[in-house]
Amino acid sequence: MTGPVPGPTNSLVDVAGLFVGHCTRDEPGWLTGVTVVLAPQGGVVAGVDVRGGGPGTRETDLLDPRNLVDRVDAIVLGGGSAPGLAAVDGVVDALLDDGIGWPMGEPGHIVPIVPSAILFDLGRGGTWRHHPRAEDGRAAYASASTSAVAQGCVGAGTGAKAGGFKGGIGSASVVLESGTTVAALIAVNAVGSAVDPTTGLPYAVGLGLGDELAHVGRPGAAELEEARARAEALPANAGRPGLATTIGIIATDATLTKAQCQKASGIGHDGFARALKPVHTLFDGDTLFTLATGDRPAPDPVEQTVLMEAGADCVARAIVHALLAATSVDRTADGGVALRSWSDAFPSALAADQGPGRAQ
Repeated sequence: MTGPVPGPTNSLVDVAGLFVGHCTRDEPGWLTGVTVVLAPQGGVVAGVDVRGGGPGTRETDLLDPRNLVDRVDAIVLGGGSAPGLAAVDGVVDALLDDGIGWPMGEPGHIVPIVPSAILFDLGRGGTWRHHPRAEDGRAAYASASTSAVAQGCVGAGTGAKAGGFKGGIGSASVVLESGTTVAALIAVNAVGSAVDPTTGLPYAVGLGLGDELAHVGRPGAAELEEARARAEALPANAGRPGLATTIGIIATDATLTKAQCQKASGIGHDGFARALKPVHTLFDGDTLFTLATGDRPAPDPVEQTVLMEAGADCVARAIVHALLAATSVDRTADGGVALRSWSDAFPSALAADQGPGRAQ
């Protein structure tokens, strides 16, 4: 191997043993969903770092390294703000049905450990009270697989927005020179923008590995001017605290402790800062989990640093992938929102005849 390269699917499932499932509610009155990441039998070591000013979470205190439980059975990312945490109940019930959870002594006495985070998308489909529920969590659980992660307007990213553009789910992975795999899955729903207004390019497009993002070029001048005009027409204060949030998961096959997973999540937030501007605002609830499956040896301190920095870059690359995979939506007829995708705003930037190296 000559250097770090994307994994086989360039997504979270390149970390062997992890399963990803989505439930997407994209129908009249609805624009929301749930994404579930399932651990292999026995769970995985996990940590979390919450930095946004308006978070919505469940079981994150449990992941403090000072506390007992150090392994999780699943992570849930969802829309629906605080009411959307109801979807986690469906995942917990499904795990109970399958006999998966933290053992409590007697046979069959288990407690599934499912830390979770939500983003705000209420009302974007037209009906304020349409948020993910337990049955949606169970549906996401049932759909989980090791296939390449579906990206764009699916699962927790269904109703997401990123600044003035449509947001969504993105994922990316890297295989380091050591052979260790690191990956990220992000639901991008930021107050801040993922796009540089001076160029129209995603802020983190330069972090692509090899030719991963070589198909992305500079938008035409007319498209860029139109996008700027649209941005200027947006309300100066388009939200209130808690109306956004970017949430996600870093994963690796290395052996890490609970405290090291927490540190990896903290460094992973650098990926948010590389790809979003501004970030960690009072309007966001930015939350990042880290999972370590332990299939490979524990890294030494230098290797840990390389791994954690790779995680941050995977986060940033995943945000770019979410932006590129998102599709435009117009729910104004139902009383919801209209959000244009980056690819619809800048079609010339993805023109096939502009050749490689276009994002430089």
